[in-house]
Amino acid sequence: MANYSITSLYSGSKGNSVLIESENAKILIDAGKSARSLCSALLSIGVGIDQIDAIFITHEHTDHISALEVLLKKHRIPVHIVEMSAKKMLSRTAFTCEDSICPHPPIFTVDVGDIRVTSFETPHDSVFSVGYRIEIGADDDKSIIGYATDIGYITNTIKDALLGCESVVIECNHDEQMLMEGPYPYDLKLRIKSNRGHLSNRACAEFVSELACNGTKNILLAHLSEENNDPALAFDEVWGTIANEAVNLKIAGQYEPVKLM
Repeated sequence: MANYSITSLYSGSKGNSVLIESENAKILIDAGKSARSLCSALLSIGVGIDQIDAIFITHEHTDHISALEVLLKKHRIPVHIVEMSAKKMLSRTAFTCEDSICPHPPIFTVDVGDIRVTSFETPHDSVFSVGYRIEIGADDDKSIIGYATDIGYITNTIKDALLGCESVVIECNHDEQMLMEGPYPYDLKLRIKSNRGHLSNRACAEFVSELACNGTKNILLAHLSEENNDPALAFDEVWGTIANEAVNLKIAGQYEPVKLM
């Protein structure tokens, strides 16, 4: 298998970004929070922002793009994003570095060094939303990573993209009881629970069981709600469906880097 690492810089409603490193390339999936927060999180794990070769955006919601506007003024990093999401993002911000934006059709593939990134559609209440299937290394020594957050439910497309991946970053957003008994307005609760909202602990646990049965060895639970979830609760519910010591299961932190592997 190819050598690589996956590190969540931070994850949740306040901002999301994941670093994926291979032997000769470094990419980010999403760039939320602020440019300062993003650069600081990278430096805390020994990586400078100038080492980042490309950024891939899942969708245009603020918690996934808010660092870009300031970041791109100083660092001309290629940003790969679906064209519909790019138009929405550019229409509501004062971007002065549009030349860094690389718009794509909904399904696209980009090679960055020895990393090949292919998008797939995900169900979320944005203009368009994608996950990524990431292949690292040559065909005879290839590792495959799956990435899917901000998903209302597990579609057949998501299953096709993630089943069989060696490592997976998957949303585990809320505990259903905590959500419905919590402080959010009722219409927001319904939005989160909908098929274009966010994945619950229960739904995540059911799918993670499938992943583990199909060879996934490393799983990072991401985008946990600070208000409607608890890391220990999420971990226990998901782990209960695996109970396999060969599986490396971790939870992405809201504010600090967490290295999956």
